[in-house]
Amino acid sequence: MKFNKLLLGTAFSLITVMVPAQIRQIIPHFTHQDTLRGSITPERAWWDLSYYHLDISVDPEDSTIQGSNTVRYKVLTRNQVMQIDLQPPLRLFRAVQDGRQLKIVQDGNAHFIYLVSEQVPGSFRELQLFYGGRPKIAKNPPWNGGITWKRDQNGKPFIASSCQGLGASIWWPCKDHMYDEPDSMLMSITVPGDLIDVSNGRLRRVDRHKKTKTYHWFVSNPINNYGVNINIGDYVHFSEVFQGEKGPLDCDYWVLKDHLAQAKRQFKQVPKMLKAFEYWYGPYPFYEDSYKLVEAPYLGMEHQSSVTYGNGFKNGYLGHSGSQSDWGMQFDFIIIHESAHEWFANNITYRDLADMWIHESFANYAESLYVEYYFGKKAGAEYVRGTRKHISNTRPIIGYYDVNNEGSGDMYSKGGNMLHTLRQIVHDDDKWRAVLRGLNKEFYHKTVTTAQIENFMSDKLSMNLKPFFDQYLRDFRVPVLEYIIHGNEVFFHWSNCLPRFTMPVRVKISGEEKWLKPTTRWSRVFIDPSRPDFIPDPDFYIATMNLAVF
Repeated sequence: MKFNKLLLGTAFSLITVMVPAQIRQIIPHFTHQDTLRGSITPERAWWDLSYYHLDISVDPEDSTIQGSNTVRYKVLTRNQVMQIDLQPPLRLFRAVQDGRQLKIVQDGNAHFIYLVSEQVPGSFRELQLFYGGRPKIAKNPPWNGGITWKRDQNGKPFIASSCQGLGASIWWPCKDHMYDEPDSMLMSITVPGDLIDVSNGRLRRVDRHKKTKTYHWFVSNPINNYGVNINIGDYVHFSEVFQGEKGPLDCDYWVLKDHLAQAKRQFKQVPKMLKAFEYWYGPYPFYEDSYKLVEAPYLGMEHQSSVTYGNGFKNGYLGHSGSQSDWGMQFDFIIIHESAHEWFANNITYRDLADMWIHESFANYAESLYVEYYFGKKAGAEYVRGTRKHISNTRPIIGYYDVNNEGSGDMYSKGGNMLHTLRQIVHDDDKWRAVLRGLNKEFYHKTVTTAQIENFMSDKLSMNLKPFFDQYLRDFRVPVLEYIIHGNEVFFHWSNCLPRFTMPVRVKISGEEKWLKPTTRWSRVFIDPSRPDFIPDPDFYIATMNLAVF
């Protein structure tokens, strides 16, 4: 198609970087250790986790952890070498099975344990691991985690773990890959007698010793490794019962003594959050283990049934809106975002860190769903559009597989806007809500891949979503709807995208709403030349470019 005139009238619906299609990301260098950490090695594949009993003492005086982890597992195929992960400076002292101490060969963070007893397929076996030392200190939790050793305003120890991405093996020995989860777990945490430990699940009992106490917490559901946590401090407790879709849900709150009044005021948002998310995503996934919100010495994290909180008992994100709209100040970001991960992260868990978007995109989108539930659909849309200020569009959202590599931080706001865009394409809110709830039912307590999520949504929505997800997850560019107004016609197509990208889009043409089906080839539609307006719906995360006006 030829045009004999081109004006420099160019407009964008959002700020974006135009990148030639031939430019590709530089592949980072991955090491042998990355592969040991991020892949399902032969020494991992032959056994299936059943149960952990983490039994440790935490000493605030010298910042050490000492203790053991009992691993119960099912033998799937014959093998005599097991991989257990533990990161220095912690040391794995010994491994014992059937009363015999076993040979351990260390390769960086991986420890290969040579089993003596025959591992018979179908049998359940048990192994006890003894370890200790000073674990890595968290530098910038929760993003660069480890153990946080702080003191509260009264000088008492205030300690917590956080380890997403970095891995649970930063503070306890385990099978540190996301594909396999224990069916249940017991945590026995010994702390000084004047402190309290709060961990996942329900408190079974407290054993009192001369100078210490041991808190026994039990999780009766599968739990991912980074979701396991310890929180140690001078806590007080209050609680309530939420009447949810599956009946009464115990909600427990643990905060430092001096913050009790603030917490009782701020945590009133928890039942509101549960009501909204049960509407959108389905029943809270861990009724058996309760819901807990626990004050921590860092911003917060989605630890399963033990969500940590450090947002200063203020709305917004540390007192500021997470969106360019003011709707971000209508709720406490950490309560809403981190609790949303109970559905997407703890119920539905990625098998590989490269697919971390499954956690973060749906949790980011949940923020706008919360706003919509209480303030209306328009407010929810304004909130999610307002989060676009955080998007960089420099790397794909999906990372590299089998090397413990996460994708771009755009998995948060861009991922949320991607889902909001998909909702526009579906154009049926009842069907959209059914898909969100269906995901949590289909993949209840499971680890998943991106392909499984894509296929489920494509099937339930009766759409081929591969071009859509390829563009938004596997490419870093924002598709541009280029158009040219020529007399009574508008010519349009997608550019700055993958060759086979196609996506319908809603626009206003001459004041009338229309659906277009652009591809990377030029198409056209008629327009009223007396009203030559062409306005794409802002709820689609795209860019627009008016190439010329004749």
